[in-house]
Amino acid sequence: MIIVADNTVPYLKGVAETFAEVRYISSSEFIHENVQDADVLIVRSIDKCTRELLQNTSIKLITTATIGFDHIDIHYCDEAGIKWTNAPGCNAVSVAQYVLSSLIITARKTGESLQGKTLGIVGVGHVGTQLECLARKYGMNVLRNDPPRAIAEKNDTFVDLDTIAKQSDIISIHTPFTKEGEYPTYHLANRTFFQKLEKKPWFINASRGAVHDTEALLEAKKNGLISEMIIDCWEREPNINQELLKLTTLATPHIAGFSADGKANGTRMCLEAISRFFNQKIENIGLVTPLPPVNPVIDLNFFTGNRIEEAILTSFNPLKTDALLRQSPEKFEWFRSHYDHPREYKAYTVVNATQEEASLLKKLGFQVQ
Repeated sequence: MIIVADNTVPYLKGVAETFAEVRYISSSEFIHENVQDADVLIVRSIDKCTRELLQNTSIKLITTATIGFDHIDIHYCDEAGIKWTNAPGCNAVSVAQYVLSSLIITARKTGESLQGKTLGIVGVGHVGTQLECLARKYGMNVLRNDPPRAIAEKNDTFVDLDTIAKQSDIISIHTPFTKEGEYPTYHLANRTFFQKLEKKPWFINASRGAVHDTEALLEAKKNGLISEMIIDCWEREPNINQELLKLTTLATPHIAGFSADGKANGTRMCLEAISRFFNQKIENIGLVTPLPPVNPVIDLNFFTGNRIEEAILTSFNPLKTDALLRQSPEKFEWFRSHYDHPREYKAYTVVNATQEEASLLKKLGFQVQ
C-alpha cells in the first residue's frame, strides 16, 4: 500500500510505516504527479483534493484529519469510486475550549461577567454540543439553532435564527460549510441576519470563514449592531481582510481546533478509516497520543483572584496568537503550520482548589487533587 500524507499531520510518522510505504509531502506538493500511484491520501483542510489532482490516479481512499471536507471534491470522488472520510468531532472539545477562553478574555476587556449571559449557538453538532455543555456549566444561558436536528428530533428545544438574533448576548457559529441542500450555510450570517440583532451581541466564527459575509459583518460592526468580534475563521484564507482584522477583539489564524488532543484524534480516525477500508489491522494506533503539557499541574495558590478563569487561561490563552497575527497577517499559514498545539483541560491537574472551585473545574474537565 502506498500512502501520500501531508507532512504536517501529527503523530503519524512511525505508525503508518508499519503497514505501508508512506510519502510525506507539503501542501504545495499535492500535485497529480506526486499522488498518481498512491492508494491512500491523508490530508488536511489546506490540501485541495480536486478533480485535476485525482483524475487518472490509483487513489482508492482519501482520509482527512479534519471535521470539514469542503477541500475534497466529493462529487468527483463519488463519480470515480473514490471513498473519502473525514474526522467528525475530532476537535470538538478543542474548539469549545477555545471559545470559552476567548469569552473570558473578552469579558475581562469589557468588564462584564459571563454568568447569566445568553449564548446563541448556531449549529449544534459535535462542536456546538461541547460548547453548550461548557457554557451551561459556566453559568450561561444557551439558545440552540440547528434546523436539520430540529426536524429530525421533532422537539422544541431549538429556536429559529431570528430568535438567536434577537435574544442572544453572544452568538457563536459552529456549522459546516455548505452551498447546497435545504440549509446552505454559505453567508448564513449576512446583512439580513445582522440587521435583526437587538442586543449588540458579541459575534464568534470558529467554523468556516465563508459562513459569514465579511462585508456585511464589517458593516454591522461599524453600525454598532455588533459590539465585539472573535474571529478564528476568515473568508478567503490565508488572504484575510485587513480591516476586519483591525476591528476584531480577538483574531486567530484558524487554530481553534488545533489542540494536541484534537490533532491526535484526527490522525487516529484517519488510520482507523484505512484499517476498515482495507481490512488491515494496524498495531500501533494506540501510539497516536499527544505529549503531556510542559507544566501539567496548575496551582491555584499562584493566583490572587479569578482563580478558575486563570486555570482555564493557563491551559489555553489566545492573546499571544492574536498578537502574532496582527503583527504579521501575511504569515497566516505559517502560524498554522508552526502552531504550538495546546493540551485540553483533561491533561491538567489542579491543586489547592476550594470545594466550590474543585466542583466546577471537574465539571469543565480538569483533573483536581
